[in-house]
Amino acid sequence: MILFSHPIGNENVREALIAFDRTGLLSEFWTTISWNSKSAINRVLPRSLHELFSRRSFPESVRSRTYTVPVRETLRLFAGAAGFSPRHETGAVSIDAVFRGLDTRVAERLRKIDPPSRNYGAAGNIRTVYAYEDGALESFRAARDRNFQRIYDLPIGYWRVGQRIFAEEAEREPEWASTLTGTLDSAAKLARKDDELRLATRVIVASTFTKQTLAESPCTAKVDIVSYGAPPAVSREIAKPSRRLKVLFAGSLGQRKGLSYLLKAIDSLKGGVELTLLGRKVAAGCAPLESAVRTHRWLPSLSHGAVLREMRDHDVLVLPSLFEGFGLVILEAMAQGTPVIATEHTAGPDVIENGTDGFIVPVRSAEAIAEKLDLLVCDPDRLLSMKEAAQCKAQSFRWESYREGLARVAREVMES
Repeated sequence: MILFSHPIGNENVREALIAFDRTGLLSEFWTTISWNSKSAINRVLPRSLHELFSRRSFPESVRSRTYTVPVRETLRLFAGAAGFSPRHETGAVSIDAVFRGLDTRVAERLRKIDPPSRNYGAAGNIRTVYAYEDGALESFRAARDRNFQRIYDLPIGYWRVGQRIFAEEAEREPEWASTLTGTLDSAAKLARKDDELRLATRVIVASTFTKQTLAESPCTAKVDIVSYGAPPAVSREIAKPSRRLKVLFAGSLGQRKGLSYLLKAIDSLKGGVELTLLGRKVAAGCAPLESAVRTHRWLPSLSHGAVLREMRDHDVLVLPSLFEGFGLVILEAMAQGTPVIATEHTAGPDVIENGTDGFIVPVRSAEAIAEKLDLLVCDPDRLLSMKEAAQCKAQSFRWESYREGLARVAREVMES
């Protein structure tokens, strides 16, 4: 049985939780907030906070096995709603502190559990710990001492590769350097990531790119690629291309996502396309970013359903990331009938057939992005065929397959 932990619970975390619940492998789920949407307090919360907390609801079937550590994360959410930004990594209500706090509590729990028997299917018999980057160190140390298996989920590439890319980028695009927030991570935090990898008995990643970056890491465990899934495809007919190509960027607004290269590509097309920027700024005071959100249509935040509608209403999504783990927006857009232009530093090469349902471009190439956008401007028939092909491709990446893959790996680990 599995003790599964994550402080927030994004889409892939939820699907992993469902995987272990439905296959009878879940013993305990540890998180910060497990929100009951039927609670009376929902009626009195301000709308902004209601939306924040509603995103922390999980399947009712796991409620009796859910353990929460809510205080620090609740304070973080209230602080964010009030416009307060905690100190990076060291703030009492920083996201790093939230991860560490949950990790510590899980470790305390593990130290109270007897070592596992060979009957891994027995109710309550925890045999394996499943945790995520930045929230696994103390849990894994306690699990090692109790002879538990340790599955590590790495949602983005190995940090040392990222740091090298960020350093190069700060020299290439100094005006964007303030948005490379990964450069702010302390030596202690980076060392912690390495210690987590050393303690893992199995590693899960979602893309070939992420696995490749681990070649530079201290990881000695087997690494499995289990790709994320796409939302259900829209049933309505694919929309014909717009008279003026509508381009969408969805993600945090910063240079890790290669945003400057997309903006240069758009500028080079001299008004031939319309750009929407969907996402929050990762830093204030970046002059070219401030100019971009004034120049182009900017949507700081939307509900997930509204994000999918924006994808349907655009002709192409561009994800020019320099350092990514997967890039779930790739599959989300394709499921809406929107082809994607992505770099090789995403899951793009795993998902996209270049030239058929999207394009793969080199990192840091505004010219390549502009070339592909111009091609779609000039050939609306090809764009329409790519829209249809993208939606068809997305249907082959199902969350059900992701869940099956995780359960298969977990059983293999527990039986070893």
